[in-house]
Amino acid sequence: QLQASGGGLVQAGGSLRLSCAASGRTFSVYAMGWFRRGPGLERKFVSAITWTGNTTVYTDSVKGRFTISRDDAKNTVYLQMNSLKPEDTAVYYCARTLRPPINSLFSYDYWGQGTLVTVSS
Repeated sequence: QLQASGGGLVQAGGSLRLSCAASGRTFSVYAMGWFRRGPGLERKFVSAITWTGNTTVYTDSVKGRFTISRDDAKNTVYLQMNSLKPEDTAVYYCARTLRPPINSLFSYDYWGQGTLVTVSS
């Protein structure tokens, strides 16, 4: 089970940290990803981290503003979001995969329930 949290309402320029807690004992073998679905839009890739934590990838629109990380001891993946913009408003989902490419939603086989991020202008 994947439980996302940390969403909320923030002003443009502000920060939020999303967390995704996983249950079970195999968290460390999975690559983890964050995706988002904005109002009226399809779900899109935001960021992902390999199972080793050595490689991270980001969609261009969040590079330099968002940072993904993982703590395998806590079975948790994080998404630190800084310099938030109104266009970052979306429901954010975490997911896990054993398959590449980790920037494709089609690679992911298990999803959390989503957490809403609203950025006001």
